[in-house]
Amino acid sequence: MVKNTLTQRTADRLRDMIIEEQTFRYGDKLPNENELSNLLGISRTTLREAIHILTSEGLLTVKRGKGTFVSAQINQYVSGKLELNDLSDMKITLRDLYEARMIFEPEAAALACKRATDEEIQKILELGNICQEQLRINPTGKKRIESENMFHGAIVKASHNDFLSRFMPLLTETIEKTFSFNFNYEVIAEDAYKDHILIMEFLQKRDAEAVKSAVTIHLHHAIWNEELPERSE
Repeated sequence: MVKNTLTQRTADRLRDMIIEEQTFRYGDKLPNENELSNLLGISRTTLREAIHILTSEGLLTVKRGKGTFVSAQINQYVSGKLELNDLSDMKITLRDLYEARMIFEPEAAALACKRATDEEIQKILELGNICQEQLRINPTGKKRIESENMFHGAIVKASHNDFLSRFMPLLTETIEKTFSFNFNYEVIAEDAYKDHILIMEFLQKRDAEAVKSAVTIHLHHAIWNEELPERSE
């Protein structure tokens, strides 16, 4: 039982290093077995079992003879249309990503209101304030994008639903794709700043229904501001 717990903790640690801390980014090769097990302070057997868990989730890919890689961004969730060069196709793909987020993220935020510890709520608020500061300093900068990922990712993680947590790469991809367009940045930043205030306020009050509405509105603002087209019927 202890071994299984250690394996799960190791998988959770690796997941955080990839999704939240971005120690390893999408497409990166992980260090070799000896190096990574020493870094994490675990045995190679435990590491292999943890990698197996993340491989089954689609977050890692093992390539025989080459090593273990962080999977290409959310390739486990959408079919390969993320590297399109045609602007209209990219916008349709981005709309699909936002629609997927609207299915799970408001509910995850509502669960976070009910399940998060006080320490987790405080951490989310701290990350939210960092994101707000980056929005003021440089709304299109790398630090702003990373802070947005961490803020929204922490909310999903605080839902304490393992399945919902597996959608965090989709969340990251949507945020990063939004900034691949040189379009409406000032409006996006202004709306995001206002939306974050409401999301943080309702999380702090643990008002599940209100935060669900606030997250939904936040995602709708992104779709409207990016002028993402509806799919044809």
